[in-house]
Amino acid sequence: MSQIENKLVSVVILNWNGEKLLRRFLPSVAANMPETAQLIIADNGSTDTSLTYVRSAFPDIKIIAFPENLGFSEGYNRALSQITTPYTVLLNSDVEAKSDWVTPLLEYMESHPDTGACQPKILSAQNPDSFEYAGASGGFIDRHGYPYCRGRIFDTVEKDNGQYNLPMSVFWASGAALMVRTALYNETGGLDTRFFAHMEEIDLCWRIRLRGYDIAAVPQAQVYHLGGGSLPAQNPRKTYLNFRNNLLMLHKNLPSETRSRLLFVRRLLDTIAWAKFVVSFDFANAGAVFRAHRSFAKMRAFYKESVTRNILCDSPNKKISILWQYFVKGKKNYNDL
Repeated sequence: MSQIENKLVSVVILNWNGEKLLRRFLPSVAANMPETAQLIIADNGSTDTSLTYVRSAFPDIKIIAFPENLGFSEGYNRALSQITTPYTVLLNSDVEAKSDWVTPLLEYMESHPDTGACQPKILSAQNPDSFEYAGASGGFIDRHGYPYCRGRIFDTVEKDNGQYNLPMSVFWASGAALMVRTALYNETGGLDTRFFAHMEEIDLCWRIRLRGYDIAAVPQAQVYHLGGGSLPAQNPRKTYLNFRNNLLMLHKNLPSETRSRLLFVRRLLDTIAWAKFVVSFDFANAGAVFRAHRSFAKMRAFYKESVTRNILCDSPNKKISILWQYFVKGKKNYNDL
């Protein structure tokens, strides 16, 4: 794929044996693509008839076909290494579009050259009046490194009443629908393949911020995300990945003068989470927390030579303890913080 035909944006959907999702969601995405954008399917060695369907129903869609399943992060990394448009959108295969959502993102990026990545407002495909868990209207991390969103804190998801319709600088943008400057993505190394799944986009956005760029939420664009298709909430595998990857992300990106102290506090807080699982007789998730910390202890050596550790990266609302606000003070909505 050498010619991009004067397009500005490549919207890349990563697929692996996902014909059912493609049949449901791809038609709406294809129908709402502006002239400035092209749609690409990056296929991770599918063995179903996904590509047969795409080639038959959408012969103009470009396909990047890998001979094997490279996984989520490496699949996107390989795909973006072949993209030459100035901007790329990483789009999940379970996202529905009902209008042109690409143009507002593009216009924002073009008018804000200091912004490295942005996301649309993400609503639930199942409950369109509500935000979707994975990103809502832009993400943040609190003083202890816990992620939350404008529109979703822990398991509380807000109704969309237009309360978060203003564009805003955020700490991280959702990987469900992430527009990024293509060259910047490749320069930062893309998604961290060691994460496997969960929080890899937060880590990417943090590294983009460390290079001096902003991250934004642009609610004038909106999409509808099914979400939750891979691992349901409270699945021990998901618990393991979330706890482990959060620790890895903090270790990689925090400045050296605060990293050790914060990781010590996180060990204490994670011990409380482990104890809560134990007293609830949820031994599978308790074990997942334990394994996450054991894996982190082994994996952190991979990031020993990080060149970004000594750069302080401020987060909006970083002084907030979201645990205290949510569980003690009972503040469940972003605007109440």
